[in-house]
Amino acid sequence: MRLFWKLFCSMVAITALACSIGGFLMIDGQFRAGLEAQTDTVVTEHIILRRMLLREMQLSHSFGQADAAKLTEDTASSLSRSGTRSLLSDGAGHALSGSPLPAVSGLTSALTETQLGWEVLQAGDRFYLHAASPLMVEGKTVFLETWREADTLFSTRQTQYNVFFYLLLGLVLTSALASAAVSAWITRPLGRLSEAARQMAAGELSRRVEVRGSDEVTQLSRDFNQMAEQLERHVGELTDTARRQENFLHAFAHETKTPLTSIIGYAELLLSRPASPQLVQESAACIFREGRRLEGLSRKLLDLFVLEKTGVSLRPTEMVPFLEQAADALRPALERSGIRLEVHAEPGTADIEPDLMESVFLNLLDNARKAVDTEGAILLEGAPVSGGYRVQVADNGRGIAPEDLSRITEPFYMADKSRARAQGGAGLGLTVCQRIVALHGGRLEFESTAGRGTRVSVYLKGGDAPCEG
Repeated sequence: MRLFWKLFCSMVAITALACSIGGFLMIDGQFRAGLEAQTDTVVTEHIILRRMLLREMQLSHSFGQADAAKLTEDTASSLSRSGTRSLLSDGAGHALSGSPLPAVSGLTSALTETQLGWEVLQAGDRFYLHAASPLMVEGKTVFLETWREADTLFSTRQTQYNVFFYLLLGLVLTSALASAAVSAWITRPLGRLSEAARQMAAGELSRRVEVRGSDEVTQLSRDFNQMAEQLERHVGELTDTARRQENFLHAFAHETKTPLTSIIGYAELLLSRPASPQLVQESAACIFREGRRLEGLSRKLLDLFVLEKTGVSLRPTEMVPFLEQAADALRPALERSGIRLEVHAEPGTADIEPDLMESVFLNLLDNARKAVDTEGAILLEGAPVSGGYRVQVADNGRGIAPEDLSRITEPFYMADKSRARAQGGAGLGLTVCQRIVALHGGRLEFESTAGRGTRVSVYLKGGDAPCEG
């Protein structure tokens, strides 16, 4: 059963039950109060008549049944004005005086010698209140009985029940309309949640539900929206990861296809014309160059795989001689290209794995070399900062366009593809650098202006230098 119908039926049933019980108790209470009042009247009148008889019996020593019957008739004539009637009976249902009872009663047979009792006596569709008590007259037990009509009390109760029945129908109908409205109001947000869930299942991850109020359903809506945001973000991340992996595979296939094609082509050329020494030398040189390129690509891919699977052992390292050593490794190649390299390093230490971190700075210096033209300049700086050491590699080369700056650490991404391939690049250097720096607990930052140069900052942990001002 749907929640709407559960709420609707529950509210209607509770309303009908509560009104029925309340109405019955109210009508029954009024009836009992009226019955008690009329019973008190009948019993009081009966007691008065009984006392009169007992008094006459005490005053007259020869008071007999005839006298009692006559006194009862005289008293009954005066009580009849109030609607009460009386009689003397022998206990076997035979009247000694007065009007007979309107119906057969077994009240007198249930009384003891000193007990006064009353009952509701029904004759057809009419009701009476009947009271009786025993008397000893001339050594025999007779019963004084009084009664009066109670039709009004019972008919009033029945009328009230009839009126209440129609009122209850009206209340149930009204409560049904109110319950339908309340149930619809309560379940409407749940319907919106259900519709949003179906749309999200169909792929519309940006779907959200309106949040109004502060009840439990509103809190559920907030939780649903929060879940939807998390889900959309995770799916977006997964989609982006899948896209990068696909791009990685496409780029990897492209990067390996070019040197393999060259190697195969020159190998076929060597097989077809082995007698030309110059051709053999040129073909061998090309095969060697493309083979080295494949070797470098394989090494960088292996580095990526190893960096994902293993950690590094860090140790405090003096950064001034370390940076000088990294610069000396590339200084000859830079001088041959007419590029000036300057090193400005301040004393300080950092927690690094020297071999991996040297690979980082060699990559950054080599990228700077590829970005500048003849007579260009590269600056390698090092300075202690708060909690660690900062190394910067700056050049005055071509710079990087803003749309490329956020993607340069993606595998195989190259801002200038033709120039990078011509210089032996594969687009994996900065990816490896970023992974190595991350394993050191540091970070890599890039600043670049197209046509004016690039600055790469490497922040490393450790060191004992004062805070940066």
